Amino acid sequence: MTRTATVDRQTRETRVEVSVDLDGSGTADVSTGVGFFDHLLGSLAHHALFDLIGSVDGDLGVDDHH
Repeated sequence: MTRTATVDRQTRETRVEVSVDLDGSGTADVSTGVGFFDHLLGSLAHHALFDLIGSVDGDLGVDDHH
């Protein structure tokens, strides 16, 4: 049994694609457009030993929360 999930979500402002493998080795490839958030997600995956792949496209010109 694998413990993996993939989600692709689109709103008017943002598109998010995320894949996670809870039984991974702690690798992360994350690109949100917000460097500090990328760093936090990568650190979380590393220390929790799960694999995380994520990409986000949004209207960051309005605000980082988009």
